[in-house]
Formats: sequence, C-alpha cells, structure tokens
Amino acid sequence: MNHEIERNLGEQPIVQIMAEHGLRAPDLVSASTEQITHKMVARACKGRRLTANSKGKVCRALNACTERPYAMAELFTY
Repeated sequence: MNHEIERNLGEQPIVQIMAEHGLRAPDLVSASTEQITHKMVARACKGRRLTANSKGKVCRALNACTERPYAMAELFTY
C-alpha cells in the first residue's frame, strides 16, 4: 500500500477569485505585510499542498487586496 500524501491537488478556487478581481501573484506579494513569495502564491493556485501557515498568509494577502474577508475554505479545496 502506498500511504504518501497527494501533493498535486489541481487548480484551486483562489485562481477564479483572483481572476474576478484582476489580481496576479505580484499584487498579493506587494499587499502582504508578511513574508510571502511569488512562488508561494503560484503553488497555492496550482494546488500544491501548502502548510496551514502558508495558506493563512496567502489568504490574508488576498483579503488585503480585495478588502473582502475570504475564508480559507473558499480559497482551497484541501
């Protein structure tokens, strides 16, 4: 039996939300008051499994850009 965690989870809902607001990864990075990178945002969009801390940073950056309080459950399917 293979007990490895699936790391590639497919495109996440955050992609659609960012598109609706006309946002790209650099917008989130510049709006964040925390240490986030373009790579972190790209991985979040592609569905690469992030830590809860990283997901929180991306979520807070998106909320700062959109001025709408999105929950992590709205942005990620895992």
